[in-house]
Amino acid sequence: MYTLKTLSKGQIVIPAEIRKKYKIEPGKEVLLMEYGGMLYLVPPVEDAVESACGILPSKPSLADILLRERKGEFAS
Repeated sequence: MYTLKTLSKGQIVIPAEIRKKYKIEPGKEVLLMEYGGMLYLVPPVEDAVESACGILPSKPSLADILLRERKGEFAS
């Protein structure tokens, strides 16, 4: 975890170690996301879909849960 300070114009400096690791170069866009009261910096990716594959847990399967619920609804 890193602690960042904001500059006078609201800018932040990303530590060099992180910039190198995620290939963040001057002029490169970085996404800033807000979710659940938290801020997330998301580094640029070549293929967002490929990068997202496998990010969600396979269990429990939402599809299985919905199918079981639907079977229960229509069984009565």
